[in-house]
Formats: sequence, structure tokens, C-alpha cells
Amino acid sequence: MSHVAGDDDALVLRDLLSEVRSCTLCRNLPLGPRPVLRAESTAQVLVIGQAPGTRVHASGIPWDDPSGDRLRQWLGVSKTQFYDAGFFAIMPMGFCYPGRGKSGDLPPRAECAPTWHEAILTRLPRISLTLLIGQYAQRYYLKETQHRTLTARVHHWRDYLPDTMPLVHPSPRNRYWLAKNPWFEAELVPRLKQEVAVRLQHT
Repeated sequence: MSHVAGDDDALVLRDLLSEVRSCTLCRNLPLGPRPVLRAESTAQVLVIGQAPGTRVHASGIPWDDPSGDRLRQWLGVSKTQFYDAGFFAIMPMGFCYPGRGKSGDLPPRAECAPTWHEAILTRLPRISLTLLIGQYAQRYYLKETQHRTLTARVHHWRDYLPDTMPLVHPSPRNRYWLAKNPWFEAELVPRLKQEVAVRLQHT
């Protein structure tokens, strides 16, 4: 029998997210802990990205930056649709801003996913499409894949359907990658929009 999200799921998930948002596991972060995520038990699409940047840390709103603008274009959705937690659950690999390194933001903190992801996922019974954005999400969730590089994984995106799609990060820094890989926006993005639209029609 399939599990259907109900009031109990919603209450348990709400309590769990409250616990996550109070997490101080990485209390020594340069800007302090501020976990950024959102979800409701009815969500159908799960977005797993990297970690908040400084702008998202300040606003507390996931994907509240140019990367988010491009991601929403790829998905074919408005901000209102994207921030409907009853449809899109947003759970990054690292919930807090990790700080800055020599060549940009540091990788997501390694503690977040093992500590929290499984507990959250068990309370998202309706997820039918998971978007793995960037190398960190793909390495964690596609451990057994034969495709060893991000480009290979994304290029073979059809191998992961119907429930998973690996994506390159929509950061402006990846404009050169997109220019070198025109198939991404010519083939993958239209299919991504289609997959999301089909699910929106059934909400």
C-alpha cells in the first residue's frame, strides 16, 4: 500500500524542520549557523543543491540569488510556484553558509546530509522527482553510478529517469560550461520543464 501524506506527516515534518533550523552542529561557522531549507509533506519535487551563499544566508530564502533565477528558468516556474513548499521541497547538502575559500565559497559542510537528510526524506512520501544540482549532491546520492564526472553524469541524465535528474549548478560561473555543452539547454532543460509541468498539473 502506498503511503499518503497526512496530518501526522505534516506535524512530524514541521517539528523536524524546526529542530533542523535550531541546529548548532557547526556553531563555529564564520557567519554563524542559519540552516536554510523548506518542505511540506505534500511536496512532489525535491531540489538538492550545495549550500547557501551570503545572500541566501542573509535573507533566509533558498535560491534567492542569480543562480535561483536561472534555476527557475530551467524549471519553467515562477517564484510563487518555486517557493510553494507543498510542491517543491528544498534541501541542500549543507544547510548553512560554509564560509569562503581561496576560489569561492567552501564546500557544503559534511555533517548536514548524514545527520538530517534521511530523517527529512522519510517525511516526504510524495517526492517523484529529485534534482541533484552540482557535484556534491551527485557524489552523495549517485555513489554507484558508472559516470565519474559531473559532465558525464549530466550528459547521461536519461539514465537516471524517471525519478532523478542530475543538473549542473545554475551559477553564473558555469556560463562557460553551458557554452561548451549546448545539449544541456537544447535537450535536458526542455525535458526538465516537461517533467515539472506534468507534476504541476496533478497538484
